[in-house]
Amino acid sequence: MTDVYRPRAYYGTRKNGSQAVSLDLDDLREIVFNAYAFFEGGGYLVDAFGYHCVDRGYEPGYVGSDIDVFVRLTLFRKDLWPIKDTYSFYSEDDCFTILEFLYDHVSKPADKHYHDWDHCGWHYSNFNKQLGREEFRAKLTVPLERYGTGWELTEAGEIVSLPPSGMKTLVNAPLPTNDKTTQDKVADALMKYRRHGASISDRRDAVRDLADVLEWLRPSIKEALLKEDEQELFKIANNFGIRHMNQNQKLQYDQAVWLSWMFYHYLNTIYAFLHIIKRQSRKVAP
Repeated sequence: MTDVYRPRAYYGTRKNGSQAVSLDLDDLREIVFNAYAFFEGGGYLVDAFGYHCVDRGYEPGYVGSDIDVFVRLTLFRKDLWPIKDTYSFYSEDDCFTILEFLYDHVSKPADKHYHDWDHCGWHYSNFNKQLGREEFRAKLTVPLERYGTGWELTEAGEIVSLPPSGMKTLVNAPLPTNDKTTQDKVADALMKYRRHGASISDRRDAVRDLADVLEWLRPSIKEALLKEDEQELFKIANNFGIRHMNQNQKLQYDQAVWLSWMFYHYLNTIYAFLHIIKRQSRKVAP
């Protein structure tokens, strides 16, 4: 099936690459409004926010009859709703907040009927939240990829930075282990590193978390590597002010660049060794 939400790369994009399609904050505001208008017009927000009928008046959704109050109590802001009146003033943080909020409340209607009395319009019913969220994410994939440095809306409903080219498959791949400690630590590190507004300190902590995962796996790693090879895994973090701070560490480096390299280096290493550990466990299994 053709992905209707991902247009093919036209001439300008093929010739100039991402520079030809980079979007700015004004574009992002329009993306927010158009996403809202598209899904509101298709009945995807009726389950949450209700609808108007010429016979029955306003029929509230599950958030209650006062949407403004619900938004204020949920987002702790009073200047984000209604979207059509406020979106042109949104900051980047506001745009991402509203997109995550809408993601939580879209539901695809399975049935609809047209109420023709006084041209009332379409009424929707039998909603499926999972399908609604899948379509919402799909529609936003390309616009978010092309905004700024590149972003994506995860299945958990959080907007995070895109990984470097070639790393997206790694980031989305399931960890080849059933160890809950490893799974939780890696998931926390990924979210800490990629979340919107992550500071250099946050990203340094995320690298440290991945180094801790390797420390946690160290007993199993020792069985797969020579001692010298195993020690090399920790030299980067130990020598560049990530773990075990001391006076001999190298601290004068471009942290934005090197933290990115270290993060994905460690993430790759964790996946590689988990695959090796899993393969070895199969060999020794009775």
